[in-house]
Amino acid sequence: MTSPAGPPPTGSGSGEQQRVRLLAVTACPTGIAHTYMAAEKLQQAAESRGIEMKVETQGSIGVENVLDDNDVRTADGIIVAADKDVDLSRFAGKPVLKVGVAEGIHHPGQLIERVRSAPVHQPGGAAAVASSSGGKERSVGYRALMNGVSYMIPFVVVGGLLIAISLSLGGHTDPSGGLVIPKDSFWMDVNNIGVIGFTLMVPILSGYIAYAIGDRPALVPGMIGGWIANTGELYDSKAGAGFIGAIVTGFLAGYLVLWIKKVKVPKFVQPIMPIIVIPIVATTALGLFFIYVLGKPISWVFEHLTDWLSGMTGTSAILLGAILGLMIAFDMGGPVNKTAFLFGAGLIATGNQMVMGMCAAAIPVMPLGQGLATLIRKGLYTEQERETGLASLFMGCFGISEGAIPFAAARPAQVIPANMLGGAVAGAIAGVAEVEDAVPHGGPIVAVLGAVSGVPMFFVAVVIGTVVTALTTVGLVDLSERTRGGESGVGTAPGGREPVLVGAGAGAAPGAVGIVAQRSAATAPVPTTSSATPAEPAAAVEPTASVQPADSAKPAESVEPTASVDAKVLSGYLTEETMSVGLGAGDKEAAIREMAGLLARSGKVADVDELVATALRREEQGTTGLGEEIAIPHAKTDAVTAPVVGFARSAEGIEWGSLDGTRAKLVFMIAVPEAAAGDEHLRILALLSRKLMDTGFRERLSAAADESAVLEVLREVS
Repeated sequence: MTSPAGPPPTGSGSGEQQRVRLLAVTACPTGIAHTYMAAEKLQQAAESRGIEMKVETQGSIGVENVLDDNDVRTADGIIVAADKDVDLSRFAGKPVLKVGVAEGIHHPGQLIERVRSAPVHQPGGAAAVASSSGGKERSVGYRALMNGVSYMIPFVVVGGLLIAISLSLGGHTDPSGGLVIPKDSFWMDVNNIGVIGFTLMVPILSGYIAYAIGDRPALVPGMIGGWIANTGELYDSKAGAGFIGAIVTGFLAGYLVLWIKKVKVPKFVQPIMPIIVIPIVATTALGLFFIYVLGKPISWVFEHLTDWLSGMTGTSAILLGAILGLMIAFDMGGPVNKTAFLFGAGLIATGNQMVMGMCAAAIPVMPLGQGLATLIRKGLYTEQERETGLASLFMGCFGISEGAIPFAAARPAQVIPANMLGGAVAGAIAGVAEVEDAVPHGGPIVAVLGAVSGVPMFFVAVVIGTVVTALTTVGLVDLSERTRGGESGVGTAPGGREPVLVGAGAGAAPGAVGIVAQRSAATAPVPTTSSATPAEPAAAVEPTASVQPADSAKPAESVEPTASVDAKVLSGYLTEETMSVGLGAGDKEAAIREMAGLLARSGKVADVDELVATALRREEQGTTGLGEEIAIPHAKTDAVTAPVVGFARSAEGIEWGSLDGTRAKLVFMIAVPEAAAGDEHLRILALLSRKLMDTGFRERLSAAADESAVLEVLREVS
């Protein structure tokens, strides 16, 4: 057991007690600079207590300031402030305190006081086993899935709402069967546009899962693979594999591309690998694999489920309704769902409309239930998910079950069982009540248009099924988040979830920021005791040679940042003409527009409106308010011709949705072209975020009299 007083004296043999030495790991899979902010706060709190601390950061530009075996051997405790899985096996035998990244930002002192009395991590313990058995991979997979879902949501919403609007305003029941929109009508054109959105939905999901794993070379094979998965005709199936097939092809494409990237090729081939060789090889291999290998089982499932259902028509109506409801809710457009739907639709022509009545009651339960869940427990969902929930409610009213797909794709283990339970209940109630549906469609819309007999019981079935789905979803999600919260502590998004639905994937998320590992002499003095380990100066000097981009890491700046008074501020991206000491805007959107105008003074902005639109879209994915009265809106867009940074002060402050509730008074705006968006974008964010955690620096920045004085203060950023 490790004593709170620290290890016994070591070093020169003089009997001098070595200072307490702590380690920390900070990690945030999404969110602007929180990895970095937690690291800086922990270091500041440690230094104020005379404690040595080295912090490893795991951001989207990689792992920096890595904790080596010597660091761990001499440490008195380890703080893990992370919202993603971190490998704890290397910390066996040491006290380990695991919390959320926000806890590291807001309560660093408390963590330092608690860590030496934390439980000692046991070799092969539960946490270590979880990490070593693939915790890192699960994190990558989770972020990849969320990336695909985030890009898919607009297609689901736009396609679903356009179809719903066209059906409600232009549709009617036809005596020959079906819910019909007259051909060559305006509403048919609207419907066709919505169908295109739905058609693209599945390939988009697959493509951006692949993109998050394998970067741009994986985008094409992912999208084409998703299209193949959703097009059953290509592998002799009456129904495509739907969103489940898209998830499979997305991960296959991403990891296939990663594997191809590892193949060593001659230098003259390397330039064409990402744009020609990898996409062609991966797309061809994945497409043929799905058509000839994966497609056959899907077709087999479709055929045998149809035969099985055909033999059940004489079974109890309640049992048949429950089974059809389970199938309808399982994959929302996949072979299982389509089997049940086509079975019910095919029996309408024979005069048996009860089977379609069971299906019609189950069809809207998934989108209605998931939408209702976002209203019942808003804290379990992100803002974007709550907005999607409202659209899902609307789509459910028109029998568009695909409205629930984003929720099922994001949390399959919780949402799909809840959907199936609600669907089974709705189908069973419709079956026992002998509800009939004369058209091959479902949802309240068919009852409103007069296609359903037994309307009261139809609505009873839908309502009860919806409530069951919603309550089950909330219960399962809440249980999942409580379990996660018990492992990772506080500091995540509402409900304990990692902030999700971010636009770019692993290594490219616009809001996911790593940390520059540089520790300058000004912020991390080398211990003066003779027993100091060699790890501390290594943390201060070594990373500057291997981590910083060449255009920003001059040795003089890395070791003695205060000596280079004439150094360009942020590599010259921030100039006096792109700053203002008086930001006049009163809200976030107006502030971003005003900041874009400042950036335009540099001559590097080709399209101000597009720059503003891109920055606002980034805000929709998650606030760029860091807390501490700071906001750093940013945009990756070809609306700028070169990287540019602006700064402005707001006397009253602007509501930015920051973690700590403070209004933003110090606002930086970063804009970089798409081609320069990688490490340069993240490096600027990390540099700014690190320095802005210094209270004295913020005070000097706030007190500077004019733009010239502000620029002098900002020269400290290096």
